[in-house]
Amino acid sequence: MTAVDTAKPRRTFRESTFGQIWTGLTRSPAGFAGTVLVLGIVLFSFVGPLVVDQDNPTDTSQIWTAPSGEHWLGTQYEGKDTFTILVNSGAEPIWVGGMAAIMAVFVAVVLGSIAGYFRGRIDAVLLQLTDVTVTIPQFLLMIAVVAFFEDIPPWGVAIVVGSTMWAFLFRSIRAQVMSLKEREFVEAAKLQHLGTMRIVFREILPNMAGFIFVNFVIAVNQAIYAIVGLYILGLMPSGTPNWGLMIHLSWQNNFFLLPVALPYVLAPLLMIVLFTIGLVTMGRGLDQALNPRLRER
Repeated sequence: MTAVDTAKPRRTFRESTFGQIWTGLTRSPAGFAGTVLVLGIVLFSFVGPLVVDQDNPTDTSQIWTAPSGEHWLGTQYEGKDTFTILVNSGAEPIWVGGMAAIMAVFVAVVLGSIAGYFRGRIDAVLLQLTDVTVTIPQFLLMIAVVAFFEDIPPWGVAIVVGSTMWAFLFRSIRAQVMSLKEREFVEAAKLQHLGTMRIVFREILPNMAGFIFVNFVIAVNQAIYAIVGLYILGLMPSGTPNWGLMIHLSWQNNFFLLPVALPYVLAPLLMIVLFTIGLVTMGRGLDQALNPRLRER
């Protein structure tokens, strides 16, 4: 009797999740362009402050000057260089939005996996918790919490935003786990007595990696909108430069009525819009790469 080789065949890079992501993004012109746009803005916001001259003093003789070779976007109401402010204002909304998205996706994945795999009373309790969370207006809850804690730090904002975003993804994760747990590879893992946690987090979840990553990209987009919205409403501390704070100051002081102030008003709006477009197109490219039904079209 010959021994049967039960070892799993190694997947090539093209067959792996990262290989499918790379293939999908490079195959889709829109997805590739969105990825380049997102990476470009991230580098602009995180590497840019290390490159530009941080010496940006107040100069009352240079208030609201037009763009020039010395000041690419002109100067603002204090005579400071607008381009330097723009470069230093992007990191906070991006990393806070990323932290909020990581928290939301992590909670949704863990709770959704537990509810979908165990079902029964645990599933009923988590579904009830989700229903309660969904019925609470998210943005109003964020406004109330941030207004109550006047000096809330950025990581605190990430926790507030992330804790209000997980419920919608929870149901999708739960449904995916309920479907995957009936597959043959899960039954084989049960017969080998691999343990519940290993089956859930080592066998089922890796098969959802693409779905989770696409939803993470969507969550980052939603979180950044929420954070910038809080800044625009003037509910966030104004200690550090921020795109939302630039928009808030422009609205509060009617800078949009000044033609010479348009670079200061439009620059943060343009960065947010471009980053959003990049995330959306990148998410579509990833969905086409990782969704089997769309991949075959």
